[in-house]
Amino acid sequence: MFNKILNIVKFEGEKDMSQTKKFIMTYEGVKKLEEELEYLKTVKRKEITEKIKVALGYGDLSENSEYDEAKNDQAFTEGRIIQLENMLKNAVVVDESEIPKDKVSVGSIVKVMDYDFDEEVEYSIVGSAEADPMNFKISNESPVGSALLGKKVGDVVEVAVPNGVSKFEVLEIRRD
Repeated sequence: MFNKILNIVKFEGEKDMSQTKKFIMTYEGVKKLEEELEYLKTVKRKEITEKIKVALGYGDLSENSEYDEAKNDQAFTEGRIIQLENMLKNAVVVDESEIPKDKVSVGSIVKVMDYDFDEEVEYSIVGSAEADPMNFKISNESPVGSALLGKKVGDVVEVAVPNGVSKFEVLEIRRD
């Protein structure tokens, strides 16, 4: 039974390796991830190591919440480092000189009329690894981002969103 499970795991792992996800990113997005990775490796790791040393000084590890917290922080940080390294290794950087000026694409800044709220909104279309909806950076894979891709000024799109259907008109397309 164990060998059967092991073979399934190996097979699934091999399949995943051959179909590695590529992360479409802007140059700024890559730079931001590189900075975060550098911080985690050079600063955060040292801070965590120091916290673990201090917590070990408290003695009995079975009831040492400081130690548990530091180890959890270490696990989270190491996981994030692996995630960032994977994203950077598989990043496909958008060549800004190739971004069309008349069509929405990754790297575009697009102003739209949001008919649901009767207001103009400006979105940056970015890859999923650098999306930040709170700052109006939407992923090219999100419902709104993918619906806007390839559209021109004057085009109107209807997008299925979690609470229904939203309607947007492209008002302006630019790049920075």
